[in-house]
Amino acid sequence: MIHRCIDQLAEKAATGVAPLCRVLGVSRSGYYAAAARARKPPMVCAATVHLQAAFAASGRSYGSRRLQQALLQQGRPIGRYRVRSLMRINGLRPVWKRKFVHTTDSRHALPIADNLLNRQFEPATANCAWVSDITYIRTASGWLYLAAVMDLFSRKIVGWAMAPSMPAELVCTALQMAITQRQPPAGLVVHSDRGSQYASDAHRTLLARHRLRTSMSRKANCWDNAVMERFFLNLKMERVWPNQYANHAEATRDVTDYIVGFYNSVRLHSKLGYLPPNAYERHMAEKQPIPVSENT
Repeated sequence: MIHRCIDQLAEKAATGVAPLCRVLGVSRSGYYAAAARARKPPMVCAATVHLQAAFAASGRSYGSRRLQQALLQQGRPIGRYRVRSLMRINGLRPVWKRKFVHTTDSRHALPIADNLLNRQFEPATANCAWVSDITYIRTASGWLYLAAVMDLFSRKIVGWAMAPSMPAELVCTALQMAITQRQPPAGLVVHSDRGSQYASDAHRTLLARHRLRTSMSRKANCWDNAVMERFFLNLKMERVWPNQYANHAEATRDVTDYIVGFYNSVRLHSKLGYLPPNAYERHMAEKQPIPVSENT
């Protein structure tokens, strides 16, 4: 910094640097050495470059834990506290905003199923237990509603549908997509909340046709469907809230890209040993054969 002060004073006083160096008690050789160092380009930290690349690849959504795992999987060992320090220095911090709107309505006289799942969120095999729910996506053209179905074994989203309203047909379309892709065995448990869409005759008929069992959360108990709630939160924090969608078509494309191109295929999941759902299914298929869809 001293060489900058000398330069500024010399320019204002219209004099050379030698007198100023004498006044400030700085050697001329020290001044010229400092000026030469200032002209050199800053050293690039390799760890920072790889960290910034991993952060960008995650859609600017990963925290320190997942960034550390991403670099470890690239063969670049690094400590978590080093990751946190570099994130702070380089301003790598996701910014999220929470929004809320009411979705499903459980105030109805339709049949309610027992809670067969009972918070057993870690089944031993695929196509044993699915969870489903509805959420909302804000766009400039109005709300877009997303119904999704997740296989609890791998946390993979196996079915989804989007529409500007949320009739029973929306959840049936998502469930039918999951059934078509996974071809589940009879007896699979499909868990949801008590919303009228899931209690509707159309949804119950679809389940019965494929001999699937219905399970519903207890009244006003969001923890009974906590895994799906967490997926929706991740979706919104990592993709929806940072964006402003102009219309339903733009939101539909981006949410589909998140599910297919990022969440199922790339996103590291702590519950799966920091593997994405597709990779986890392939890994577990070596031990127990399961149907793995290449479409999602």
